[in-house]
This record gives sequence, C-alpha cells and structure tokens, in this order.
Amino acid sequence: MTFDSPSSLYWFGLAVPIVVFYILKIRLRRKPVSTVIFWKQVLDEKNPRSIWQRLRHFVSLVLQLAMLSLLVFSLADPYFFWEIRSARRIVLVVDTSASMNATDVKPTRLAEARLQAGQLIASMKPRDEIALVTASTEPQVVVGFTSRQRTLSSALKAVTSTDGPSNVTEAIGLGQRLLGERNDGKQSEVYVLTDGCFPGIERFLAKKESPDHKSEAPPDSSSATKTEPAAGVSSQANATVSIHVIGERSSNVGITQFQVRRSLVDPLGYEILAEVTNLSDLPVDCRFEVDFKSAGRDAVEPIDVVPLKLEANGKWSHVFEKTSAEGGHLLAHLNFQSTNHQIGQTPKNVPNDRAHQDSLEADNRAWAVLPRREIQPVILVTSGNLFLQKVFEVNPLVKLTVVDQLPETIPVGTVVVYHRTAPAALPKGSVFVIDPANSSDLYSVGEPLESAIVTKQDKDSPLMSHVRLDNVVMPEARKITPAQPELTQVLAAAVSTDPLFFAVNRPEGKVLVMTVNLDKGDLPLRTAFPIFVGNALHWFAGNKSDLRESLATGSVTTVTSSDFASPMRGNQIVLTDPSGLRKSLPMIVDKTTFGPLDQCGIWKVEEEQTSSIASPMATESRSMSGPLMEIACNLSNSTESDIRPPTELLSEKTTPSPMLSGFGSRPIWFWLSLLALALTSIEWWLYQRRVIS
Repeated sequence: MTFDSPSSLYWFGLAVPIVVFYILKIRLRRKPVSTVIFWKQVLDEKNPRSIWQRLRHFVSLVLQLAMLSLLVFSLADPYFFWEIRSARRIVLVVDTSASMNATDVKPTRLAEARLQAGQLIASMKPRDEIALVTASTEPQVVVGFTSRQRTLSSALKAVTSTDGPSNVTEAIGLGQRLLGERNDGKQSEVYVLTDGCFPGIERFLAKKESPDHKSEAPPDSSSATKTEPAAGVSSQANATVSIHVIGERSSNVGITQFQVRRSLVDPLGYEILAEVTNLSDLPVDCRFEVDFKSAGRDAVEPIDVVPLKLEANGKWSHVFEKTSAEGGHLLAHLNFQSTNHQIGQTPKNVPNDRAHQDSLEADNRAWAVLPRREIQPVILVTSGNLFLQKVFEVNPLVKLTVVDQLPETIPVGTVVVYHRTAPAALPKGSVFVIDPANSSDLYSVGEPLESAIVTKQDKDSPLMSHVRLDNVVMPEARKITPAQPELTQVLAAAVSTDPLFFAVNRPEGKVLVMTVNLDKGDLPLRTAFPIFVGNALHWFAGNKSDLRESLATGSVTTVTSSDFASPMRGNQIVLTDPSGLRKSLPMIVDKTTFGPLDQCGIWKVEEEQTSSIASPMATESRSMSGPLMEIACNLSNSTESDIRPPTELLSEKTTPSPMLSGFGSRPIWFWLSLLALALTSIEWWLYQRRVIS
C-alpha cells in the first residue's frame, strides 16, 4: 500500500494536544459553603466504581486517537498497487451530429447516447479517469481527464445536439492524442457512442475484420466493435477504440440540395436547384413544396408543389424557373402525407409498401435567400437612336431618362450612357460610352478600322456572359487607345488586336466603352446586344446580387463589407443564429470570418445598436433597413442524412446493461472516513453515558 498524498500524514501531530487535554486535571475553585453535610451524604451513597467506570475515560481517549488516525489516513488517500494496474483512462466520445437527432430511438439517439455515457460514468472505479469529447463539426474537449463523477455528469447534461456533420474520426484522433500524453500504465480506451453514420467508418470495420486483429472486451461494457487505433492518428500503445452503435436502420428522405440564383438572361427571373434523395430501402411517396416569403412581409406565398415517387435509394433533381423582382426567403419542405394516387388523399389510403415514417427532421426543410432586384436609373444622352432607347426601355429594372444634354446634377447610383458625343472629362460614377466620336481623359479616338471583325473576346468576363460575337462585323468602328492600360480590361478585339469593347475599373466609378455604329450594322438586331446591355447594367450595379449561396451546416465563411446589402454605419456587427442567439463579430480590414454554422435556418449579420438609448425614429429606421446580410444554412449532406448504421455494427449490437459501481468499488479513504464517523458516534455515546451516570 502507498499514499497518493503522503504529506497529509503530518496531521498526526494533532494527537499531542488530544493527549495533553486528557492528562490535564481540572483544578477546582475554592468556594466557602455553609455546611458539608450534603457532600458527605453523596460520598456515602456513591457505589464503588467498576472496572469499566475506571477505564471509560481511557477508552474515550483511544477512540479519539483512532478517529484522528482514520481521518489522517483518509486525507493521505491510500491505495493498493493492484488498483493502479486495473485502473482505466477513458476518452468518452459522444457523437452530436445531425444524424444523432433521429427519433428511431426514443426520444432521440443523442438522448440514448447520454444515458449510456451516464452509465459509464457511474461505473467508474476509484482510480479511473474519464475525459469527455464531443464529435460534430469540430471535435471539442468538454472536460479533461478527471475522476469526479459529478463534474462529468454535469458536463454530459450540457452536451446539446447540432445540425452539423459528423466528425467522429477526428474526435477519435483527438482522444488518441489525449491518451498519448499520459503513459503511466493505466488501461487506455477511446469509448465512442455514435450511430456509425460518419465518413471513415469503413476503416474501423476493416480493422475489425482483419485476421491478425487483436482485441479484448472492454471491462464493464456492453458488446461493441473494438479496433486498433485508426490510421492517420497518433496513438498510445495500449489504447483501443470501442465503437458502440446507437440506432437502427431507419428510413429517411431528405433535401440534399437547395440553391437559388438570379437568372443571367431574364432580369426578373430566378432559378431554383433542388434535389431530394430517398435514403431508405423502400420506395416512398411524398410532395416537394416550395414557399416564398417576401422581405418585410409575414405572408407566405406557395411557389410550386411537385408530387414525388422515389424508388429505394432513388434521387430526384429539378431546376425551377420563376419570376419575381422581390427579394426574400425560399423555404422548401417535404410533405409525407401524399400518396401515389391523387394529392389530398387521407394518410390511411397510403399503400403499406410506400408509407414512410421519417426519423430525421433536419433535412426535411431547406432555406435559400433570394436577392432583391433594384430599379436602376439610367440617363441616355443621345441625339436619337431607336434601337438604343428600346434596349433600355424593355428592361423592367431600368428607369430610363432620355436627354440630349447631361443635367448638371447626377443622382447617386445613376448610369450615364453617352451615344457618340461624350465630354472630354467623363463624370464620376458609372459611365457607358457607345460609338464615341471624340477623345476623353480615358481614351483617344483615332481613324476607322479597316477590318473591324471580332476575332477575340474575353469569355470569362461576366460582361460577356452568354454573348457570342465571333466573326461579327462592327461597321465604322474606330481605333481607340485606352489612356490607362493598367486599369483596362479588353472584352472584344479586332483582327488588328485593337479593342472594340473594353472596361475601365477606375476609383471614381466604372466605365464601359463600345465602338460600333448601331445605325450601320446588324448588332442591334442580334440577341447578343440586349444581353450585353443587361450584363453591363448588372456589372455597374455590382455582381453581389446574383447569387446568395446556401451553405451546408458546418461551413465557415468569410464576408467583406462590400458583400453587405446596405453600407455599414460604423457600429459593431453581430451574428444572429436561427434560434436568436447573438454573437459579436470582429471586422478586420472590412473582412470577417465566422463559423462553423451548425444550425439549419437563416443566419443574419446585423449592426448592433451602440447607444443604450435610441429614439423611436432611429429604431424604426434600423428595423426598416434590415440586416446587412442573410445566409441560408441547410444540412445538404447525403452522408449525414443516411441514418442507416452499417449492418456489421448492428449484428453485434446488444442492449447495454447498467454498469453501476456500487459501494464495493469505493476508494479506501471513503471506508476510513465512514469508520471515523462510526467511532465519533461511539465516543459521543460514551460521553453522554458518562454525563447521565
């Protein structure tokens, strides 16, 4: 036997004052009395002392010294060497990914995992140590190695579910590294509670089936797959991995893709990409429904309803084309009340072979953010050209003003289009020059080109998207030389390599120049012309309104102030998750990175009110402006949506039995303290007996 804290033995010094107090004799005070006859009567009637009466004070002294010894030994924490050899050091890994929210195990798989983890904590022996690690988007050490069951139980209760993807493999690697830092002879183990629906499970199954694989059943645990350390992770020599599967092979149908973007051709149009996957072994009938909620409105407008008949392990995908200039949220959801007959039948008519009880809610809904199309003011300065005027008038997002001379003041955000005549100093802002007849500060106009045929164009530029001008003749095109080549991007060039279309991204505003006589050529009659003008207006407005990509849960994203729908006012920005929890974000050089986004729904980047007292007008203005940015986050993970554990794990699954340690596994200091309490009770009883006697 040895002691964990031998310095506590110095407390034996308290025995000295205890013995001293028993040796000291109480000195009686002298007090004059009227007579001693009563004392004499008491002494005459007093019975002779028995042996027990003469020794009872000595027995009390021995009891107190014994009680002190027991308490000191308890503080020293004695233990036997065999306790160290049989002690365990366990890294308890709890999978908290989206698939653990499945309800095939009531109430959820995660609740069952917490129950089994609590049983493991309750089975701890005196020298055992457990560390708690959660495995979701990012593995986290919730509690380091400790023997305190109360600390572990409290941390386990605080473990919550997420909608993020499973990352059990990295969590196991983290557990192996924690065990590798302590090599003191204890039995090491990584105890994993998961449903087995994570990438990399094949590695553990392969280790299990290997002929030369060696494993022993973990002490005080139910049947589980036990493997050697995973490949690619650091390990300790004695450490093993025990995977305890939770859940059954349940059916699930999920939305595995849902994206929306503005049309590249139709100014008011948008496209929805949707994908639904049947991750079950039976055919399923359901409905795919899409709703639209406009920004600032509570009403929800149905967009489309599609009846689906999905075969076992089947997949359906489709691209919807819709029209709306408004921005808002698109919500897709699955309805399993439909049948393979007419929509609207009652659920009792659903055939048994196609009835579906979905066990995972997270992938039955998906969100997307549709950017709003803003009306763009355009001032056309021309002496008259019907084709040019009509190409702007037919655009529903353009507010056109036709003038023969530019006004003195130009509203902010207005695109100024010059036809032929342009000033020598182009104004600030967005400028579009068509068929320039004179030079300016950004370019010089020369002689007409002999062969103005488009032979080269920048197909990667968004300005030339869906525009094909190969071998198109540009009549009366002139030789134009840009004044700032470092800021110039040539979009289309002639045989002589002279630019025909080019863009200048100057600090004062964007400039687009096109040299072509619209009256002499057939370019205005080609579909490429209105498409190019639409691309130009979109380029002037900024490309950020095209696509607001829906992210998969677990993603980390970086945004800049230019991505925001409205300019910042210099206040602190906060990130609000779908549940309403707010978190401050630092802006470093107009850029911030946040994540992982581990909840499905709409995340918002907003400006926080810095002043504690705000006027009603300021509050109303802030609420009208809305968030700086909205980000849709969906599960969008077919691996996570597939909640069917591998059959190899299910074949060895058994119902875990309670693993309570009971009083037999208490440490020695517990029994010494209990014995000291018993001796204290005996000594108290002797003291009371002495007083009564």
